[in-house]
Amino acid sequence: MDWWLVFAVFLYFVSAALLIAEVFVPSGGLISVCSLACLIGGVAIFFRHSPTAGWAGIVIAIIMIPSVVIIAYKIFPKTKFGKIVTLTPSERKAGDAIPDTSELKEMLGAVGVVLTPLRPVGMCDFSGQRVECVAESGYVDKGKKVKVIDVESTQLTVREIETS
Repeated sequence: MDWWLVFAVFLYFVSAALLIAEVFVPSGGLISVCSLACLIGGVAIFFRHSPTAGWAGIVIAIIMIPSVVIIAYKIFPKTKFGKIVTLTPSERKAGDAIPDTSELKEMLGAVGVVLTPLRPVGMCDFSGQRVECVAESGYVDKGKKVKVIDVESTQLTVREIETS
């Protein structure tokens, strides 16, 4: 067996390892450039051996690159480092979903309590139903009573009620 072919196969493995490293290590593309250089070197060695080996090397590279990248991205979120740097989806409770527009239309005129300060957007509670609301004007403190004055799509506009 020709040692140059062994070296070309070695360059392919190095290229695959560098592609995986590019997923895990932020390098601004420098690792990808090195991976591409190894791949080109391997293809050049294959073509020096024979045109058939060269074209086989290109076909293998075309299959190898996407496969390695896909596998690396599937593995990345499961690693300790990947769990630290990737965002996890928030867990929603059944009551946190945005109500349908028809349900919101029924809330026109309803009175509720501000759960988080409206600056101008915040959460309000209307008889146990938490809904994101927009203050008609300015800032409304937590605990104040508000009344729904307008419903547009999934947005409730509320006005502070003066309590005596």
